[in-house]
Amino acid sequence: MEHINQNDERYYSAKKQVEEIKGFYGNLISYIVVNIGLVIVNLMTSPDHLWFYWPLLWWGIGVVFHGLRVFKYMPFVTKDWEEKKIREFMDKEKGNKETWE
Repeated sequence: MEHINQNDERYYSAKKQVEEIKGFYGNLISYIVVNIGLVIVNLMTSPDHLWFYWPLLWWGIGVVFHGLRVFKYMPFVTKDWEEKKIREFMDKEKGNKETWE
């Protein structure tokens, strides 16, 4: 029975990862399409005053961080890091209680 539960857990973990990747690609496609539109609008309406690079820059930074998180290139935002920090805080709290008793 435990084997079935582990398979279920791995399946749901993999499914969650696939959903996160799909979300990232949706964000990336939106970023590309919208910013192409903004470049066109900017160049057609006020070519002497360029402003399209501001949303391109800031949204681009967001897309990069989204990709880093989804593809696990940010070691401080992973599940292992979270678990390690939780254990660290629990051990610290346990140590504080023992000194008071």
